[in-house]
Amino acid sequence: MAEGIVAEGIEASFGVRLLSARPLGGGCIGEVYRAELSDGSVVVAKVDRAGESHLEREAYMLRYLREESDLPVPEVYHYSKELLLMQFVEGESSFSSEVERHAAELLAGLHGITADAYGHERDTLIGNLNQPNPPTESWTEFFREHRLLYMAKLAHEAGRLPSGDLERVERLAERLDGLIEEPERPSLIHGDVWSGNVLAKNGRIAAFLDPAIYYADPEMELAFISLFDSFGDTFLKRYEELRGIRPGFFETRRDLYNLYPLLVHVYFFDGGYLGSVRDTLSRFGF
Repeated sequence: MAEGIVAEGIEASFGVRLLSARPLGGGCIGEVYRAELSDGSVVVAKVDRAGESHLEREAYMLRYLREESDLPVPEVYHYSKELLLMQFVEGESSFSSEVERHAAELLAGLHGITADAYGHERDTLIGNLNQPNPPTESWTEFFREHRLLYMAKLAHEAGRLPSGDLERVERLAERLDGLIEEPERPSLIHGDVWSGNVLAKNGRIAAFLDPAIYYADPEMELAFISLFDSFGDTFLKRYEELRGIRPGFFETRRDLYNLYPLLVHVYFFDGGYLGSVRDTLSRFGF
């Protein structure tokens, strides 16, 4: 039982008893609980009884962000193959203009952290899927091979992206050199900023959850935020004041970059996301 796994982990980590574990809404990684402890404290517990959600990688990403950036993320207390214990953060996924401005300032700061290559020092996760990050000097090559083609082939192998659509993605990938450009430098991104992964309280961002980090063109972050309208014009205006947005993003690169999260969603959810992939491919003539 999940509660037994949580109780054992809490006793081993904190030396106190578990009083209750109530389910929380979560993403693709494990079962998520709000755990109340006998000393009055509260933690979040993620449980993966099958051991297939790579909780260790989620712990790594959260700790990397806490150590390398000023982005507010939950503190990790304990992790194993089956259990992740972390800080419980109060907040809601409802964002005022004040919150959007704060989000822009935080993400602009995150994107100011750079590296010598695209990718990361190790593979990370998007949901519970492996996200390959071999260090690559060319952004176009990285996006083509390790995001666009990788995810299209994964969705195809899972039976969710038909062969004809895979071939269309492959044809577009061959033409990327003429559609996107090399950014100034690789920037650290959160990688999965949608409203369900952001908590706000008292007009400020309280935490970003469930990261999918790597070093990328920072426009990947902006594109994904716009895909699900996570933040609006107030966010974009403040971000542009701080970092600028290169010409061509809204006209071209935003839709191209969003093919990656759309393919991720085709893999997980199928449904209407395949239509969105097809619409994007058609828009670019593929």
